[in-house]
Amino acid sequence: MDLHLKDKRALVTGSSSGIGAEVARFLAREGVAVVVHGRNAERAQAVADEITTRGGRAAIALGDLSTAEGLDHVIDAAARAFGGIDILVNNAGGATNVAHASWFDAPLEEWLDEYRSNTLPAVRLVQAFVPGMRERRWGRVIQISSRNAISPHAQLAAYGASKAALNNFTLSLSKALAGTGVTSNGIMPGLIYTPALDGWFREIAAKQGLTEPAEGRAWVLKNAVHQTVDRLGVPADIAEAVCFLASPLTDFMTGTTFRIDGGATPTV
Repeated sequence: MDLHLKDKRALVTGSSSGIGAEVARFLAREGVAVVVHGRNAERAQAVADEITTRGGRAAIALGDLSTAEGLDHVIDAAARAFGGIDILVNNAGGATNVAHASWFDAPLEEWLDEYRSNTLPAVRLVQAFVPGMRERRWGRVIQISSRNAISPHAQLAAYGASKAALNNFTLSLSKALAGTGVTSNGIMPGLIYTPALDGWFREIAAKQGLTEPAEGRAWVLKNAVHQTVDRLGVPADIAEAVCFLASPLTDFMTGTTFRIDGGATPTV
């Protein structure tokens, strides 16, 4: 299917690895000029080089989005890269603090950290790039949230709450953009496999008396995530959905946040 994305311009935050890197690659394959964002120059450049080697267009924007200085630097670099942004994918973030044994153990500062990482940068980037989309009468804003936004873990309460706030602002933004040609949608991934999870799988395997990370991964799939699909998600599962939401074919879709979690969240 032709998604009609050729020559659109995208900023994908947190795209120097993992889900974000795959989103950048998939958009580039559809003809989108992609700004790759990260905090590590070498990793961001590697993703950009991979895209350009395959005939795509890519630039990089470096900065820590949890700081005002980093945000300003990324906004400036992304705006200059291709003369504007048509598709904003707010993917950067994640659980910035370790899980606690009890809901009551997390200090207030950790709650603030999660909002600084997962919610506030997305707001600032929308404020920076969506006015230009409105002027051009077309644009896409896509938030990468989490199933924890609607089915939170007690030990990661602050993370889930920050993602729930992202879902809320996705909907309110869609209403603010009524009639402009700019849409606002989100995706809530479940557990998505990246190599960063291998250490956790090793720990799980050891606790269960197993030896290999693959055994820990199998144990998690069977006993922890409670999916109805018998495999873990992969970054491509999210990237394909982002490309669809970014497409002009989805003009009639806005204010919606989709679950892509292998059926792990039991809800209507």
